[in-house]
Amino acid sequence: MKEVEKQIYRVEGFSCANCAGKFERNVKALPGVEDAKVNFGASKITVFGHATVEELERAGAFENLKVYPDKVIRKSSTKKEDQQESTVPFYEKYQTLLFSGLLIVLGYVSTFVNGEDNLITVLLFISSIIIGGYSLFKVGLNNLIHLDFDMRTLMTVAIIGAAIIGEWAEGAIVVILFAISENLERYSMDQARKSIRSLMELAPNEALIRRGGEELILPVEEIKIGDIMIVKPGQKIAMDGVVVKGTSTVNEAAITGESIPVEKKEKDEVYAGTLNEEGLLEIRITKYVEDTTLSKIIELVEEAQEERAPAQAFIDRFAKYYTPIIMIIALHVAIVPPLFFGGVWLEWIYQGLAVLVVGCPCALVISTPISIVSAIGSAAKKGVLIKGGIYLEEMGSLKAIAFDKTGTLTKGLPVVTDVKVMDEGSNEKEILAIAYALEKSSSHPLASAIVRRAEEAGVNHSELVVEQFKSITGKGIQATIGGETYYIGSPNLFIEIFQSGLMEVIQKEATTLQNEGKTVMFLGTKEKILAVFAVRDELRETSKEMLEKLHEFGIEKTVLLTGDNEATAKAIGIEAGILEVKADLMPEDKLEFVKTLRKQYGKVAMVGDGVNDAPALAAATVGIAMGGAGTDTALETADVAFMSDDLSKLPFTIKLSRKALAIIKTNIAFALAVKLLALLLVVPGWLTLWIAIFSDMGATLLVTLNSMRLLRVRE
Repeated sequence: MKEVEKQIYRVEGFSCANCAGKFERNVKALPGVEDAKVNFGASKITVFGHATVEELERAGAFENLKVYPDKVIRKSSTKKEDQQESTVPFYEKYQTLLFSGLLIVLGYVSTFVNGEDNLITVLLFISSIIIGGYSLFKVGLNNLIHLDFDMRTLMTVAIIGAAIIGEWAEGAIVVILFAISENLERYSMDQARKSIRSLMELAPNEALIRRGGEELILPVEEIKIGDIMIVKPGQKIAMDGVVVKGTSTVNEAAITGESIPVEKKEKDEVYAGTLNEEGLLEIRITKYVEDTTLSKIIELVEEAQEERAPAQAFIDRFAKYYTPIIMIIALHVAIVPPLFFGGVWLEWIYQGLAVLVVGCPCALVISTPISIVSAIGSAAKKGVLIKGGIYLEEMGSLKAIAFDKTGTLTKGLPVVTDVKVMDEGSNEKEILAIAYALEKSSSHPLASAIVRRAEEAGVNHSELVVEQFKSITGKGIQATIGGETYYIGSPNLFIEIFQSGLMEVIQKEATTLQNEGKTVMFLGTKEKILAVFAVRDELRETSKEMLEKLHEFGIEKTVLLTGDNEATAKAIGIEAGILEVKADLMPEDKLEFVKTLRKQYGKVAMVGDGVNDAPALAAATVGIAMGGAGTDTALETADVAFMSDDLSKLPFTIKLSRKALAIIKTNIAFALAVKLLALLLVVPGWLTLWIAIFSDMGATLLVTLNSMRLLRVRE
């Protein structure tokens, strides 16, 4: 089966969600195009099949849309466009609107001087209607011919009707107020989009590169993997890479949302868009510009804005039937009273036209997408990547949250807290030397804790030669040193080795330390126990406060899911303030428990590292990954990714979600209530074109301003 070609384009000129929908339909109708999907939030279109830029611009000619291949519009060009746009004088940008408004003013002056029916008065209002409404009529009349009923069709019919019955002044007012409303809508969406565009501008467009023995300033598009990038103090890092020379502190707030600078030395990763604060760094490039963590974040955020939230999907379906229904209602208002109740034709035609205007779905259609775009953009700037509107909504309705332990609630860096020598003929340094020799070949986090403790103690292990190394899955390791076989591992390993001989001693030592929340490891031979090690993974400073906030938010259930032993897990759970602890779990056990939680509570989140907990993350209503900046896997597998290892982002995300949901519901209810109230004015015959257009424009403006409050939600 032949793979369908996929092309992504940036689109300039969208004024409303309806126009974006019409553009999508026009593109789908192009020969060679199998499917198309418009991302209104990011001003992009994805075309499946083949279409040229010229064909796409013809499909968007009704709105005079400009189309560019996605890779052409980089942060440099968008920044330049913003600067050019900001230098355009106000009167040039809105000259059509201003000139149309001036003609209306002159028309009203002529009304007072010459009278309402004077030729000069009528010509002034007609001129205002033609100049201010040219682009509106161009689209509206074309829609009317093709029976495509959108808000521009409604407005065109209303204005033509007003002209026919001689309401020139009100027709002109409707034109200019609709133009103002469209400009406000366009401005508000541009402001919401700038939250993403500002991410594009975080990383420099060029960097100082050492290549072939010389230093060159190169555009980021020309930098290759393996190049050495030189970053001076105070400069931003342009590309992802690994430090090969130098030490410094780097402010990673742009990626992780954390304002405290992070120390960077050789072999540490650095990210594009972050700020080198102190030292000179030499960095080996590890990713092309389109693959950097920052580029990935921007791409995922834009994709997230494209994913329709349930509320938005409902509004899209509702609007499809809403506009034709409004036209039918308006027709009945215009003809039923004169035909059956002796009403005056001109009066009721006027009322019908007013119903068309008040029925314009601007406020309703814009109510959800601008909220979603604002919230997802706001979250991204604070280090929280939400992969779609559906997950933004789901976060606000969670009832239960399950947490992995290691690296999630805890720091993920175990430390040795106790070393108890059990053999009278040995001392601590000798014990640590044997333990180091055994554990240095292991990649287990507990092994690395013992290795660090031995290194800190400065033990001499150079004379110890390890032979016949063997890993005992899930229990520990064994190896031969100087002809003696040593074992290091869990209490269960030594209970097996000694059968019943030292079982009481092992259990007593293990239980005492495990009750303190520590993981216990024994070192010994087949004849005796040499030492007991206690290792503890410290709780994150933010874990306890985070859980308290979650319980305050009304989360009914918090659960710790871990493969660690029950005593250690319970100690961590009690310290953190978590409600339930499930220990000794394998990955498949975590998966089953998350499924059980979903049956009990409905909406459940799983917080993990995005790798080991992938099955449980996938089974949860919302899978949340920690430390997304460090792993591509976390960015790919999770529905929500925290770019830093900061659990305080979780209450913030729930707060943002709930606020977004509340604003969306308020917007929809307000838009519908205003329209219903205005329509009720038809009964006593009080509805006018003035009231109709003001109610529509006012609702659009208030819905927009309400949605943009999401850009300012604080942690």
